[in-house]
Amino acid sequence: MYSIRRVSAFMLLVLLFSAVAFAVDDHIYKIVVSGNRSIESAAVLKVVKSKVGEFLSQDTVDRDIKDIYKLGYFEDVKAESEKTGQGIILTFYVVEKPVVREIRINGNKEIASDKIRKEIDLKINSVYSAKELTNSLKKVKKLYTDDGYYLADITAKTEKRGKNELRVIFNIREGKKVLIKTIKFEGNKVISSRKLRKAMQTKEKWFLSWITGAGTYKEDVLRNDVNIIADQYYNIGYINVRVGEPQVKLMNDKSGLMVTIQITEGEQYKNGDIDLKGDLILSKDEIRKKIKLEKGKVFSRAVLRDDVVSLTDLYTDRGYAFANVTPLTKINPDTKTIDITFDIDKGDKVYIDRINISGNTKTRDKVIRREFKLSEGDLYSSGALKRTKQNLSNLGFFEEVNIAQAKGSAENKLNINTEVKEKSTGKFSIGGGYSSADGIIGQASVQQDNFLGLGLKAILSGSIGTKSSNYTLGLTDPYFLDSRWTLGADVYRTERDYIDYTRRATGGDIKAGYPITEDLSTFWLYRYEVKDIINLSTTLIQNPQLLTETSGTIGSLSASLTLDKTNYRLDPSSGFNATVSAEYAGIGGDQRFARFIGESAAYYPFLWNTVFSVRGTLGYMMRNGKDIPVDEKFYLGGINTLRGYSTRSVSPYATITTYNVDTGTGVATPYINHVYLGGVKEVVFNAEYVYPIIKDVGIRGVIFFDTGNSYDSGQKFFSTMRSSYGAGLRWYSPMGPLRLEYGIPLNPRPGIDSSGGKLEFSIGGFF
Repeated sequence: MYSIRRVSAFMLLVLLFSAVAFAVDDHIYKIVVSGNRSIESAAVLKVVKSKVGEFLSQDTVDRDIKDIYKLGYFEDVKAESEKTGQGIILTFYVVEKPVVREIRINGNKEIASDKIRKEIDLKINSVYSAKELTNSLKKVKKLYTDDGYYLADITAKTEKRGKNELRVIFNIREGKKVLIKTIKFEGNKVISSRKLRKAMQTKEKWFLSWITGAGTYKEDVLRNDVNIIADQYYNIGYINVRVGEPQVKLMNDKSGLMVTIQITEGEQYKNGDIDLKGDLILSKDEIRKKIKLEKGKVFSRAVLRDDVVSLTDLYTDRGYAFANVTPLTKINPDTKTIDITFDIDKGDKVYIDRINISGNTKTRDKVIRREFKLSEGDLYSSGALKRTKQNLSNLGFFEEVNIAQAKGSAENKLNINTEVKEKSTGKFSIGGGYSSADGIIGQASVQQDNFLGLGLKAILSGSIGTKSSNYTLGLTDPYFLDSRWTLGADVYRTERDYIDYTRRATGGDIKAGYPITEDLSTFWLYRYEVKDIINLSTTLIQNPQLLTETSGTIGSLSASLTLDKTNYRLDPSSGFNATVSAEYAGIGGDQRFARFIGESAAYYPFLWNTVFSVRGTLGYMMRNGKDIPVDEKFYLGGINTLRGYSTRSVSPYATITTYNVDTGTGVATPYINHVYLGGVKEVVFNAEYVYPIIKDVGIRGVIFFDTGNSYDSGQKFFSTMRSSYGAGLRWYSPMGPLRLEYGIPLNPRPGIDSSGGKLEFSIGGFF
C-alpha cells in the first residue's frame, strides 16, 4: 500500500514538472524586429500588443501585424515564432518602403518649381507612399487647371537611387492655355442666359483676360456658381429649381472650353400669410414694420434672410443677445404660395461683463476703449458693437479688427473680446512722384498716424518738384486731454507755380474739432500766412490792372460742419457725406474776404464690388472792404475737378492781344494771350463708376463724367457749364495712390482747350 502511494506521488510530480515545462515553452521569451534599416525597432515595438512573459496568442500577433503595417513605413510585415528551452522567440520580419531622396520637376515653364513643390505631398527624406504620389499628381494637375492649362499632362515615375532609396520625377507637358470660351445654359426660360452669366464668378474669356483672369476654369469656383445660379431663382420665387452639375468639355477645335449647365426651373411661388409668434417685445404691427416680405408678392429668399437679420437686430439692440428668429415655412403647392411664420425666442437680457483687448502691441488700450460704444455693465447692443468695429477700422491703425463674444461671470453676462492686428502707421519715405499739376516731385517725409501709441498724428515732410515745393511740420491729437475734442497745429512753407504767377507762402494753423453726434462733427481752423505773388507772366506785367490784391498777410478763421454716413470713411462704397464751411479772412493780416463752400457725395454699391458715386460742390466768395486776392479765388480744371481741361484753366479770363513787330518789314503779327483771373463762384459735379479689374492687386477702373465752371461776380451760377467724360485706372501702389485718367472735353473753348483728350497722371501719397 505504501509503495503504491509512493509510485502515485512520483507520477504526480512528473506530471506537474511536465506541465510547468510545457507552460514555459508557450510563454514569449523574446520579441525581435528584423529587416528594418531606417526605422528604429523601438518605434515598431511601441505598437506591438504581444508582451514578453505572456502566452503567445495568434489573434494578438495578427493584430500586431496590422498595427505595424498601419505605421506606413513598410511594404510587407510577417511574424514567425521559434520555440527554445527558455520560451518562444517572436520575430516580426519587415520590408521597409524606400525613402525619397530626390524630387525632380521637368518641363515646367509657366509655373515655378517652388509653387509646384508646395502641392507635392511627398517630401525629401520621407518614406515613399504611392498614395501620396497619386494625390500629388491630382494637386499639381489642379494647380495647372486653375491657371488655365486645362490640357496640361502631369505624370510621375520613380527611379532607384542606391539601396532602398528613390528618385521621384514629375514630368510636365503644359500645353497651351485653354480658357472657357462659352458658358451655355439649357432649360432656362425665366432668367436669360446673359443674366445668369453675369451672376456667376466664372466668366467667359475676353480680350482683357490676360489681366483679369476671366475664362480660367476653377472647379471649386464653378461648383459654387451652381449655388449662385440657384439663388437667382430662389429670389424670384422658383423654390423648386434644380441646377445640374456643370459639364466641362474641350471644344472640337481645342480653342477653348465649353461649360454646359442644365436647369429645371419649376414653378413660381408667392408669399402667403405672414405671421409672428413667440416672444414679442413690441406689438405685431410695430414688429411688422421691420419685415419687407408682403403677402401676394413674389417670394424672395434674399428678402427673407434680410428680414431675419432685421428682426434679430431689433432684439439684440435691446439687450437680448441670444435672440433667435426662425422662419417657419409652409409650402402650398395648390395655390403656389408659401406661408411664413417668424418664430421668435428672445432669451434673457444680457449685460456686458468685461471688455478684453488683445493684439495691440503698440496702441494703448485707452485709444481702443474710447472708440467703444458700450461700457462694462451696459445692456448688450449689437448695433453698438457694429459701430465700435467701424470706428476702430476708421482709425486706420489696424489691418484686422475682430470682436467676439464669450461667456461672462454669470448666465446673463457676456465678455467682449476685441482682437486687433496692428499695421504700420509710421511712414518714412524718400521717393518721388509725378502729377500733371505739379510735375516731377522729389519727396521725403516722416509721418506717424499713431504717435507714441496714443493716436496722435505727427508729420514732418518736405517735397521739391519742378512746379512746387512744400515743407510741413504738424501734430494733431484727436482726443485732446482724453476729451472728445480734436486739437492740432501745423507750420508750413509752400511754393507753387501756376499758369500766370508763382505763389509762395509761409504760415501756420491751429485746428480743433468736435463730434456732435456719431455722424455729425464740426471743425475749426485758424491760419496765418505771409505770402508773395512772384514770377508774373509777361502779360500780367504789361497789364497790372488785371491783378487784384496779391502779396501780403492773411489771418482767417474757418468753420465747417460735416455729416458722414459712409460705411468706411477711408474708402467708402456706400452711404453719403456732406460738408458746409465758411471762412472769414480779416482776423489779423491785411487781406480780407469771405468764402462759403458746400460739398456732398453719395456712394451706391452695385454687383461685383462696383461703386457708383456722385459728388457736388458749390462755392461763393464775398469782398470784405477790399478786393479778393487773385490766388484765393476759384480755379477749376485738372485731375481733381474737371478732367480733360488744363489745371486751373477753367475760370474767368482776360484775352490780351499783343503784337510782335518785324523790324525789317514793319509787319505786326498778333498774339492772343489768356490770363486766368479766378472766379468768385464755382460749381462742380462729378459722377464716377468704379469697378475692380484685378481685385487681388487692388487695380480698379473708373468711368467718369465731370461738369462745372467758375464765374465772376457778374455771372450767374450754372449760366455756362464745361463738361467732360473719360476713363482711367486707380491703384493703391507701394508709393501711394496712383491715378491715370483720360478726359475728353465735351464743349471745349476755342483757342483755349484741346478738342481731343487729355491724359493726366499722378502717383504718390503727398497729393
